[in-house]
Amino acid sequence: MRAITIPLPGDADALVLDDVPTPNMAADEVLVQVAAAGVNRADLMQRQGFYPPPPGCSTYPGLEVSGTISDLGDDVTGWSVGDQVCALLSGGGYAEQVAVPASQLLPVPDGVSLVDAAALPEVVSTVWSNVFMTANLQPGQTLLIHGGASGIGTMAIQLGRAVGARIAVTAGTAEKLAACRDLGAEVLINYREQDFVQALASSTHGAGADVILDNIGAKYLSRNVDALAVNGRLVVIGLQGGVKAELDINMLLRKSAAVIATSLRSRSAIEKSVIVAAVREHVWPLIASGQVKPVVHRTFPLAQASDAHRELESGANIGKVLLLTT
Repeated sequence: MRAITIPLPGDADALVLDDVPTPNMAADEVLVQVAAAGVNRADLMQRQGFYPPPPGCSTYPGLEVSGTISDLGDDVTGWSVGDQVCALLSGGGYAEQVAVPASQLLPVPDGVSLVDAAALPEVVSTVWSNVFMTANLQPGQTLLIHGGASGIGTMAIQLGRAVGARIAVTAGTAEKLAACRDLGAEVLINYREQDFVQALASSTHGAGADVILDNIGAKYLSRNVDALAVNGRLVVIGLQGGVKAELDINMLLRKSAAVIATSLRSRSAIEKSVIVAAVREHVWPLIASGQVKPVVHRTFPLAQASDAHRELESGANIGKVLLLTT
């Protein structure tokens, strides 16, 4: 089969399309003939040499795919050859075939195309596990999403609105803010022109955000704590703004607030299976009803993975970038 390899870490041109062996399939896994793979910022970090796959996992990038089951492991039940699925991976998605633990499979939702389904597993699992399972966002609370027009952001807006939360977002252009508004965001903050802490305080009568979903990291840490409401929860899921910053613990104490940092990729297979099951139970009905939808910015052929990475690195995307295997 063909897959994208990374012989040496580097810029986007470090991605190489190569002929590689078909993956071995364990007894609890299925083999998926890949239709499309999602491109995520974690893939950019892996390409640069900063985010290696967990031990024993595929070295090819790619944390989510959609496709068709072509073979079943001996211990797999509940799935059949020919089923159209999407899947959460620990790696290996930039390929024509990938072996996936059956517990990390999801059926393609009703009303979603096979290709567009590749835009769902990683972002939905990330948002549901962090915003709802960890930070316990409740109806009527305020959720602040940094990078509201990203793949994660566009999904977080929709899921937050679906449970009755009030959504605030930051983004860098009027076009991105308009897209966030169309998805259900109410508080639109241009971080290039506004101080997000002040803007949020103004829109919440000084209360702040009950939950903040942050992909920036160190650069925003102190400002995020300032923006939290009493009993607020800051969930850090990215490090685009660096890895080290000072934390005002006194401010956390005064607000009875929490700072939580998580990584989906490094979680155990058991944890991932729990998250995927929760996603299927709680989110898949919202997608099937049309209340929540994948947002796809652009697709590229697998052979143009370098261009797909450059597109994501440019920050121009509203929603997901996908790779197509055919």
